[in-house]
Amino acid sequence: MADAQLSSSRTAPADLRRDLERRIRGTVAFDPGTLALYTSDASNYRRVPLGVVIPETVDDCAAAVRTCAEHGVPVVPRGGGTSIAGNAIGTGVVIDTSRHLRAIEHIDPVARTATVQPGVILDDLREAASAHGLTFAPDPSTHSRCTVGGMVGNNACGSHSVAWGTTADNIVSLDVLLADGTRMTVGSRHTPEEWAELTRLPGREGGIYTAIDRIVEEHRADLRTAMPEFRRRVSGYALDRLLPEKGRDVAAALVGTEGTCVFVLGATVRLVEAPPARALAVLGYPDAAAAADAVPDLLRHAPLTAEGINHRMVAALDRHGSRSRVPLPEGGAWLLVEIAGAEPAEAAGAAERMLSELTGASQPQDAVVVTDAAHQRALWRIREEGAGLTQRTPGGDDAWSGWEDAAVPPENLGGYLRDFDALMERHGRFGVVYGHFGDGCLHVRIDFGLTRERGRREYRAFMEEAADLVVAHGGSLSGEHGDGQARSELLHRMYPERIIRAFGAFKRAWDPDGLMNPGIIVDPLPLDADIRVAEDTRPPASPRHPRRTASERSRPVLPLLSEVALAYTDDDGDFARTLRRCSGVGKCRRQSGPGVMCPSYQVTQEERHSTRGRAHLLFEMAKGEVITDGWRSEEVRESLDLCLSCKGCLSDCPVNVDMAAYKSEFLHQHYRGRPRPAAHYSMGWLPLWARLAALAPAEANRAARLPGVSGLVKRLAGVAARRDLPAFATTTFTRAFRRRQRRGQARTGGRRVVLWPDTFGNHLDPGVLAAATRVLEDAGFTVVLPGGQVCCGLTWVSTGQLDVARAVMRRAVHALEPLVAEGLPVVGLEPSCTAALRHDLVELLPGPASERVAEAVHTLAGFLNAHAPAWRPPRLSAAALAQVHCHQHAVMGFDAERALIARAGIDGEVLDSGCCGLAGDFGFTEGHYEISTAIGERELLPRVRAADADTLVLADGYSCRTQIDQGTGRRALHLAEVLARGIAARGAPGSAGGAEPRAGNER
Repeated sequence: MADAQLSSSRTAPADLRRDLERRIRGTVAFDPGTLALYTSDASNYRRVPLGVVIPETVDDCAAAVRTCAEHGVPVVPRGGGTSIAGNAIGTGVVIDTSRHLRAIEHIDPVARTATVQPGVILDDLREAASAHGLTFAPDPSTHSRCTVGGMVGNNACGSHSVAWGTTADNIVSLDVLLADGTRMTVGSRHTPEEWAELTRLPGREGGIYTAIDRIVEEHRADLRTAMPEFRRRVSGYALDRLLPEKGRDVAAALVGTEGTCVFVLGATVRLVEAPPARALAVLGYPDAAAAADAVPDLLRHAPLTAEGINHRMVAALDRHGSRSRVPLPEGGAWLLVEIAGAEPAEAAGAAERMLSELTGASQPQDAVVVTDAAHQRALWRIREEGAGLTQRTPGGDDAWSGWEDAAVPPENLGGYLRDFDALMERHGRFGVVYGHFGDGCLHVRIDFGLTRERGRREYRAFMEEAADLVVAHGGSLSGEHGDGQARSELLHRMYPERIIRAFGAFKRAWDPDGLMNPGIIVDPLPLDADIRVAEDTRPPASPRHPRRTASERSRPVLPLLSEVALAYTDDDGDFARTLRRCSGVGKCRRQSGPGVMCPSYQVTQEERHSTRGRAHLLFEMAKGEVITDGWRSEEVRESLDLCLSCKGCLSDCPVNVDMAAYKSEFLHQHYRGRPRPAAHYSMGWLPLWARLAALAPAEANRAARLPGVSGLVKRLAGVAARRDLPAFATTTFTRAFRRRQRRGQARTGGRRVVLWPDTFGNHLDPGVLAAATRVLEDAGFTVVLPGGQVCCGLTWVSTGQLDVARAVMRRAVHALEPLVAEGLPVVGLEPSCTAALRHDLVELLPGPASERVAEAVHTLAGFLNAHAPAWRPPRLSAAALAQVHCHQHAVMGFDAERALIARAGIDGEVLDSGCCGLAGDFGFTEGHYEISTAIGERELLPRVRAADADTLVLADGYSCRTQIDQGTGRRALHLAEVLARGIAARGAPGSAGGAEPRAGNER
């Protein structure tokens, strides 16, 4: 049903909203902010919903669907919103089951089944099943955030379908709801007698089975001959599963219908035994087509999976910022072939035997069997993050889904790949091919020019020709993500008209009024309509980008975004292109697992507090259709309010979204010429207040702690009442350092290194800088400080005061550039300040001078590993827990610190606890305390409390140390402090007596 047809059937939203709110316990939202969050999924498409319902119960779902039907309004079922085909968006009411409907109702380890609600996250189901040695076999790369309901909708597959099949192959029964409110439980594999009994049921239920019976009888021959017989045929409806010889499997036939027939309220799924051990054989071939040719031979060895990647994908991982290249055998394309065994040695032996038995074209150039779990995870990371890693071409152009997951029978894969490469060349397109080679399913993102009208025409021409190509090879337009808006229009190229009519009859049997996700599969929307793009926003004569072509200069400019403060160097200064970075794959919505992103979502579980949600709101703000007040938008401000500016997304997001930078930009624009929150003046200007306090630190500390005064100070400063105010040091590090120099106690004559006197270390915790001085001198260096009062500008950046931050950074560059020009490296002790000099500096103050300074900045461990490899740190026989600062994780990484901790003999466990929750000013700001502590309580604070009293707690970030101190009462140490203690203990020269700078506030 087209949008014009839909609009005529709608009642006034006020009436619909009133009825929904009256009948539903969950959230009913028609406001611009919520609508903006649901205009898109992970596809190329954008459609503005009429409203959004977030049900709390299954009964809420039933009430919502029934109410929408009464008003003639379509519904769009939605799980995690990770669909790449555009089948989780629509102009009706979107019903999001991912927030509350997450109950795993029952696991039967004997029958090997699980009954779950539709919003259950796949990883949660797999974890629960693992207690019984079982797992749910389908495992798409979005396993950390996709829902079982969404998997049912799209017939999700994943890497291990070679061994265990698709979602449809692992369904026992479905609890479904029809648009008119009828609720049914449909099962799998019926005997003739059972089927006859079903057709005799009263009412709608019996009518549906009778209608299915008629469809099968009318189209029996076509269902047997016109539907390709291979596992990854996902396009269209799987009506052949309704044939008598296939058991009339109604549940399996509904899997993959993409919400167009029924609303899934629950599912009972089959579980399989998880292999006790797995080995991963990595086989290198000259190219992807050669790797594909080997697949049929490999399948004879019964692998669990056979995944394909190529050199372009590995290069994309390197461009993304991988700090250590994953070792791979020789070749230009690789197959990752997983073999099961009862124990690791058996699995490895089976993998080695498989390699030894490969001959001819199947024999790889080079191969290795990987048994190390960390190495296996690194290899799987390349494969799992493909959709994000390949979103930009090597030249920086956008690459799009659309022709995302076509599949052919595995024996045809090599030929299809060669013909597909020729098709790409004819159309002048670039893409990175990878995917499920063992099942003949390929993923690719292609550099369609979808921001231009001509590019959209070229997109259609390519899609039509690609559809004909895959059909010629006996394949399917979709191999796992469904047809959605991207491919539904092409189904008539894959199936004869008789089958297309059968699809329509099947949908009408369940949904006669066309209210379930209209425009998908049946009566399809155009594949080139509703494309989600934003135009180039650079000013026509931008001095920052003088090389724009005439055609680029003639493009329309969105005034809202044309004058941004940051450089957006990776996007050529185009903020709209920056906003297109978020492809919607939703890795930021993960529930657990490694990494930092996204701490506020992990606590609130609300879409608007995910990196993806914030990116979508900013995109809609730029679009100006749903969110119409631009930079003044309160919807965007409220969403960004709980962004911790942790920068976790800069490294953890597959496309390097930097929400901390976007938040700074927004706050800069939002408050331009307007009063700001009190915290922006207090904590945003902390460096200034710290300098003033340094004139009389004891008096400042005493005044802030007087009864009644502390509370007043917090209220005026916008600080959370339950936070303790930090104490200023009795003397600053820089003052103590220069006093030490005058006394002749500083080391001279060694290689010089610049120590950056950050505000936190200089004014609040100078013992860290003093300890670093001791370590650097022990390593043979002479420490120098930059001249004058310097600051990295971080506090102004994080509060969006970018004009001030730019001026502060300009002074920092002025102070550092002469020293850097002499070849002196710069060492930063505070990770957030070090990251600001490494990353934010070149974004806010672009140019050669800033780039030279940024390149010269190191962490302490990074500097020592690079510039003093022969230095022997003190040996410390101690256990330690180490908390990695978010900005260090995102910008510099922690590998150097791991190496230095190991060199010092410390038995260190690096916590994978994510953000500490304090995050600079965030955890101090009024209204953030509960979220801040909840983030810390997820892992960090409980782990510190449980640690033995003699276990060192390492945290290089001042925020991390403060959160640990205030949350557990334990003092965490900077790595420099630990090393300095070791140097003092071994009696190193210069460590005795009062020779070292011990500037105040040491505990």
